[in-house]
Amino acid sequence: MEAENHTGISQFLLLGLSEDPDLQPLLFGLFLLMYLVTVLGKLLIILAVSSDSYLHTPMYFFLFNLSFVDICFTSTMVPKMLVNIQPHSKDISYTGCLTRVYFFMIFAGMDKFLPTVMAYDHFVAICHPLNYTVIMNPRLCVLLVLTSWFIIFWVSLLHLLLIMCLTFSVHTEIPNFFCDLPSLLKVSSSDTHINNIILIILYVATALLGVFPVTGILYSYSQIVSSLMRMSSNGSKYKAFSTCGSHLCVVSLYYGTSLVEYLSFILTQSSQGSTIASVMYTVVTPMLNPFIYSLRNKDVKGALGRLLSRAASCH
Repeated sequence: MEAENHTGISQFLLLGLSEDPDLQPLLFGLFLLMYLVTVLGKLLIILAVSSDSYLHTPMYFFLFNLSFVDICFTSTMVPKMLVNIQPHSKDISYTGCLTRVYFFMIFAGMDKFLPTVMAYDHFVAICHPLNYTVIMNPRLCVLLVLTSWFIIFWVSLLHLLLIMCLTFSVHTEIPNFFCDLPSLLKVSSSDTHINNIILIILYVATALLGVFPVTGILYSYSQIVSSLMRMSSNGSKYKAFSTCGSHLCVVSLYYGTSLVEYLSFILTQSSQGSTIASVMYTVVTPMLNPFIYSLRNKDVKGALGRLLSRAASCH
């Protein structure tokens, strides 16, 4: 097939999850339900944090931002995926594909930065409790979030400019249910030298957006564990552990599925394996996060209960 410059490509074809017509209605209903549960769960957390003065603290300010990012993250991909499950609606425009790649990288990057900021907040709260309100002042909290947005904005823009240097064949098929950089690299018809350069930059960016945040989280929790070991009160240890427990669960789930996705891209050529990993990373993990935060956190459960009680009394 003759290769054309990317400017001549009007659309891509997303192969989606399955071509079995009997399975498509089931997949549509399942992923629609998962998407609605994700959005509803995140919205409840956002409403609970914003409406309950007891939760107007740095920890829940970061949770508020993380919930907003997760809604944007899933909304970048899942609605288009639901449309593409239909037999005759699998195409996506070149511009639409690149736009989704850009926003996907922004929100995925924020999903790495915000848990790191939250780990730092836990570190200050447990290791420096007397200076917590001085250190984690509102100005610093806002600065940490804005700095994260600023960094990931420019990193994602660099990725987008690199993608625009790729060339694709006419009627290019993407073996996934959404547009992402690894899938586009697989189907690119660019010169191997160009692909290798972009791959190197991708690995460097992955290190910056993955290894450094993980290092920050590990350092914070190493200091937290060291501080907990010096505590004599079992009650204080339990309270500190319960504060960090939900965050650790979310971080483990997120980075675990993220690692599986990238390893499946690097080590295997199976599109089915990559698709399953992508579903876990982009759909299942954001859906589980609200349950983890609400079920393991008494403050969030209490705020959600008060929110629902107010809603019921209004009706």
